[in-house]
Amino acid sequence: MTVADLPRVAEISALVHGRYAESESVYAERLALWPSGCQVWEQGDAVAGLLIAHPWHGATSPALGALLGAIPPDADSFYLHDIALLPETRGQGAGGAATALVIEHARRAGFRDITLVAVNGAEAFWAAQGFAIVEAGGYGPGTFRMRRAID
Repeated sequence: MTVADLPRVAEISALVHGRYAESESVYAERLALWPSGCQVWEQGDAVAGLLIAHPWHGATSPALGALLGAIPPDADSFYLHDIALLPETRGQGAGGAATALVIEHARRAGFRDITLVAVNGAEAFWAAQGFAIVEAGGYGPGTFRMRRAID
């Protein structure tokens, strides 16, 4: 992901996540704070998906739409902030590839688990990727905090 991709990243977030979409400024900050955790999925010459992940505290999730200010120096987990894929990318293995990339990044950084908040019914996808529901909520009713240990 580059700074030039940010308008498209925010657009994809809005299309895929609806009321859970985040602003371009949130994505810009994540890119500045942890660039290796910010990736795009390209289809042809166009950005068709995004991935955002970074170290965080396993017991909490960053507030939706909030700027972090910094990656916590005492982070004890890797947070999968966002995977958003346009419908035309689905069924091509992009979600599984993105998850595998996050697992590898977390492993290399020395973390033992990955957490996320599932929205819009995505908990079934995440369960198939090895995540388990920790608790309901995170971003309100119908959302779920989930966790996966790193093998």
